Amino acid sequence: MKIRRIGYIAAALLLSLLLGACGTADEKTDKEVNNETKAPITLDWYINYSWFVTRWGGNLVSDTITDETGVSVNFIAPVGSEDEKLNALIASDSLPDIITLGWWEPQVEEMINKGMVYSLNDLAEEYNTNFFDYANEDVVRWYKQEDGDIYCYPNSFYTPADVENHENIAANLTFLVRKDIYEAIGKPDMTTKEGFYNAIKDAVEKCPEVNGEPLIPIGGTPFDDSGCASFDQYLQNFLSIPHEKNGEFYDRNTDPEYLDWLKVIRKLNEEGYVTADTFVDQRTQISEKIAEGRYFCLIYQRTDLADQQKLLYAKDPDSIYMAVDGPRNEAGDPPVLSTAGIAGWTVTMISKNCKDPERAIRFMEYLMSEHGQKLVSLGVEGVTYDMVDGKAVLKDEVRELLNTDRQAYDAKYAADDTYWMLQDTVMQLDWMPEMEEPLKQLAEWTYPYTKYLGQYEVMMVETSKMGEAYARMKKLWSDTLRKLILAESDEEFDRIVEEYLNEREQMGYIAVHNEETRQMNINKHKLGLD
Repeated sequence: MKIRRIGYIAAALLLSLLLGACGTADEKTDKEVNNETKAPITLDWYINYSWFVTRWGGNLVSDTITDETGVSVNFIAPVGSEDEKLNALIASDSLPDIITLGWWEPQVEEMINKGMVYSLNDLAEEYNTNFFDYANEDVVRWYKQEDGDIYCYPNSFYTPADVENHENIAANLTFLVRKDIYEAIGKPDMTTKEGFYNAIKDAVEKCPEVNGEPLIPIGGTPFDDSGCASFDQYLQNFLSIPHEKNGEFYDRNTDPEYLDWLKVIRKLNEEGYVTADTFVDQRTQISEKIAEGRYFCLIYQRTDLADQQKLLYAKDPDSIYMAVDGPRNEAGDPPVLSTAGIAGWTVTMISKNCKDPERAIRFMEYLMSEHGQKLVSLGVEGVTYDMVDGKAVLKDEVRELLNTDRQAYDAKYAADDTYWMLQDTVMQLDWMPEMEEPLKQLAEWTYPYTKYLGQYEVMMVETSKMGEAYARMKKLWSDTLRKLILAESDEEFDRIVEEYLNEREQMGYIAVHNEETRQMNINKHKLGLD
């Protein structure tokens, strides 16, 4: 057997020499190609979020990526309106090399239809990359267009199978209370309307001020042209309001149990427990107030206050926010908390203006690989973490900095998904270190309630008649939600609801509802959930 093996090796060597001799002068060796793909280049990467201020270079993760790929990144983000900036880039045909934006944004389809972005599968085939070795097959099928091509790839996605097969997938939505105040008023049951109302009143009576500033009894996400996530879809999820009934897309905004809970919020506002800032504060102001521990309770996404939670924990572990059972429906059903769906959070695309599409697709491939995911999530093995029994263990000094000073951590290391644009949350579950307090309790509280709801994500083309009507209805709901909370009586509240229903119907609600149902059924079929 040894003689035969040596014979095979000798034959292989001879064949390789013969093939090498037949090569033309134009053919490049693997080493030459590898050197070319590591030549220094700067890619301009547009992130469609005005709050995005992350920079490239000067930290462990980005410097390591540049050393390994030759790629540096010039991040571009809008200073003011995201829509205005992106629309201007599209109108002037001046899109940067790479673009990242929300999957639901109408510009995604616009850029595809106008031929402004590359087909990722065409680039992968043309340059013989390993892109689809790392891309999730279900996600690729989901994003495949009618022409058979895929033009974008998401981050932070979960498939129905992911949610079914993992017990440690955490939803982001939580009902939070400030720990010390909640305990001081006796850890009340806040699942009922009466208990919720009384707890807020008791909290203000027990602790009217926080560090010389008035306690804010209840807080949530900013109001925008679609409404307020905390006071509509998040509250509806806690109340286990269904997304469909009798095979049709369900109008959750007018569900009787939800409206009854909104009346509790209305009453709290009438009595001065909902502050005026609730209607005008944006994320920056909300984050500042969370960092000061100003809120008693919040209907909020836990990851959006992680940095502020760590600051509170460092100052006083009792002043942190903790997840507790919040509003429930009359039957006491548990909440239904969604993960990101198969569509993910944002999608990344390569512009036809890209100075080097091969480097761009290979850069995406690098970030999507297991090596790239470990690097952006954990840093460099031996420097920021060690692998112990298949799990990452952060170095003590790294963990300390991460938990106490996120800004300094990002400046020095920039791991922990600082560069989140192609984050693969499921892949990272395999090696991520065990979550620590003060974030662990928030995540683990959601485990029993995490469900897949991606089949109910619908999108209307903004420039179509249907899309225009849909946008008007969203704006109408946003205005109505404000009015409902500010109503002076339950009778006025009921009149506002009736006015909303009438005006919405005149806008063409039936057609929009039918389209929502149609898209829901298509999604269920694509996901195998019908």
